[in-house]
Amino acid sequence: MNVIQTKSLTKTYNGKGGISDVTLSIGEGIVYGFLGPNGSGKSTFVRTLLGLLQPTSGEGYILGEPIGTTKSREQVGYLPELFRYPDWLTGKQLLESHAELCKIPVRNRRKRIEEVVELVGMTGRENGKISGFSKGMSQRIGLACAILNDPKVVFLDEPTSALDPIGRKDVRDLMLYLREQGKTVFLNSHLLYEVESVCDHVSIVHQGEMVVQGPWRELMMAEAKVEIVTDKPINVPLPSFVVHYQKVKEEETRTRWVVQLENESDIPKFIDYLSSNRIAIYEVKPIIPHLEDVFLHWVNQKKENAYVDNH
Repeated sequence: MNVIQTKSLTKTYNGKGGISDVTLSIGEGIVYGFLGPNGSGKSTFVRTLLGLLQPTSGEGYILGEPIGTTKSREQVGYLPELFRYPDWLTGKQLLESHAELCKIPVRNRRKRIEEVVELVGMTGRENGKISGFSKGMSQRIGLACAILNDPKVVFLDEPTSALDPIGRKDVRDLMLYLREQGKTVFLNSHLLYEVESVCDHVSIVHQGEMVVQGPWRELMMAEAKVEIVTDKPINVPLPSFVVHYQKVKEEETRTRWVVQLENESDIPKFIDYLSSNRIAIYEVKPIIPHLEDVFLHWVNQKKENAYVDNH
């Protein structure tokens, strides 16, 4: 079952800004990263999915229900990027009011509040007033509100923006916990290094458009990059499958290179080629791309294509 599905979903403001023509399908039990720089339309897209903004065109569904309907929001939790709760309440009072809004049965509220307080790392702090909370504690109470109704889908918009390193790890652990429980987490973020350990599938958006989507580790499988150490400089003509190479370090008897090949199957061919040209190889180490590398690769490719189209 597709938990979230959109078809050419668009939200613009008088034909400008926002985000355009997004088509995606997201299944159960995954952390899905919706990634892009600030101002790329990520928050607009989430607010449109939640029915807080009216789409300009296209359609969307959450758990099979059309976006904007009450039914589409019943099994959803949401942590906005910018939020402010009544600061005269304690954390516990805030959760109690949310429990009432979510129609959690009275007999279950106390236990559920205790559970979410522990999950977000606030045990012992929930009775403090929100006015005295740090940014990190405010973010934690916001997370507690987002998961209080045990939703099937959780939307998190820049959830680690106000947190210290310990807090950011706690949020990553929480997302993995929710995934293990079969929940779907839709994560908006521009902090790519923060999410690569929890997201398997991503969409990369830039300037209001989706650039690419899919399992992020496969989005650069078309090319392969390796670090090799040879006994001397590579001074022979290189095969056509070598896209780029660069010397990174030279010592008395060793030279270290970074070589980019067309695909992974070219690695053994390249090693054979060097050996046949009497260049000894002492080390070969594949360079695994990070999510930031994937992001920059596709965004730069989009920019290059746009430049070609305009000239």
